[in-house]
Amino acid sequence: MMIILNLGFGMNPALVGIAGAIPRATDALIDPLMGFISDQTRSRWGRRRPYIFVGAILSGISYAVLWAMPIGKTESFYFWYFVIGSNLFYVAYTIFAAPWVALGYELTPDYHERTRLMGVQNFIGQIAYLVSPWFLWIMTHKPWFSTPTEGARSLALTIGIVAACVGILPAIFLRERFVHEPETEASTAAREARTSLWQSTKHHTIEFLAGCKSTLQSRPFLKLCIATFLVFNGFIMISSFQSYVIIYYVFGGNQERGAEYAGYAGTLGAVSTFAVIFFITWLATKIGKKRAFYVSTGLSMVGYAVKWFCYDPSRPWLVMLPAPLMAFGLGGLFTLMGSMIADVVDCDELETRQRREGMFGSIYWWVVKVGMAAALAGGGFLVNWTGFDVALAGAQTPRTLVLLRLCDVLVPFIASGIAIWAISGYPITEEKAQDVRQELERRRGLANQPVVIP
Repeated sequence: MMIILNLGFGMNPALVGIAGAIPRATDALIDPLMGFISDQTRSRWGRRRPYIFVGAILSGISYAVLWAMPIGKTESFYFWYFVIGSNLFYVAYTIFAAPWVALGYELTPDYHERTRLMGVQNFIGQIAYLVSPWFLWIMTHKPWFSTPTEGARSLALTIGIVAACVGILPAIFLRERFVHEPETEASTAAREARTSLWQSTKHHTIEFLAGCKSTLQSRPFLKLCIATFLVFNGFIMISSFQSYVIIYYVFGGNQERGAEYAGYAGTLGAVSTFAVIFFITWLATKIGKKRAFYVSTGLSMVGYAVKWFCYDPSRPWLVMLPAPLMAFGLGGLFTLMGSMIADVVDCDELETRQRREGMFGSIYWWVVKVGMAAALAGGGFLVNWTGFDVALAGAQTPRTLVLLRLCDVLVPFIASGIAIWAISGYPITEEKAQDVRQELERRRGLANQPVVIP
């Protein structure tokens, strides 16, 4: 929806990128803290579920308010309204997302069931992407809305309501496998000894920093973070370029026709992702998670490359052909990475005797979101670097169109290639994961029973 800041409110693309990057940076900073809080929480409802429930509702409300910007204001007003509003939204979203991600890692101890679980999660999540490629068309469809800004306000309100209603479902229906052991006299005495605010804050700060350090020292985990950073943020950096190329190169500046075909391509990509998830989930059980990542990311690189030939003004229907191949990138990534991180968490427990799904999940997304902040900012500057000027409409220069197309193809292609190299050293095989699971079960009991953790 951020493209409306440029096309609807007239903001400079570089400012749009910065406005998207600053809140993402804030989001990244509070992610590890929320993961730590979730790991340490003791409540009758569990470690994760209370935050998921409250965070979902706050996220929906803040998102609707974020896009309720008044018309006729200055560029500076829109910039600061969006930055402040986005920061509030991402605080609410982190309250939901960090515990939600952690809960997914702990739902099953089985090596292959983890992949199937993440495949189902990713499959359900893709349903939203059947609709989201049409957001630009919806917001600019004149029979429904007189201006794109009016369309953005109405669409955001609908999204906020749906997100809040759907987001509370995990808190209501899921149950947690890991629960904290009851406090002993010794632990109660230690807690009461830290009666002052300063002592309590100091103790938890030391624990938090030690947990961050320990998590970042896991080499298998870092490889997963690097691969995700490259694949996901290579895509994010040029996420708006596809729309620009389709509108201003393929359709010569016709926003409605361009948005329509961008919607077709996006919907086809989303539908293709359903098949990708099934295929990659099956493939990972046959050849391993690491090799399945090679296949999914490699096929997405082919999709990025053929965009150069398929985005053709004389044959606009070709814009849909790369979409099924590009779907392998994120479809495979988020099916495999969650499963592989769950394996890493088990290895960490074997070494540290702690269950830290929240910390691993939040650090993982912290790395992703720091990269996303840089990618959003960099993407805005890249649009300016190409010489794009929204005031020129369909009269963009040939140089601008070529540079837009090159960025659209090369940035995600190169980033994905480096990601394949980074993941080649990931060491946790199925055999090693099974050995770790057996040792953990020997240490703390049957895997399918509720597990008490210190």
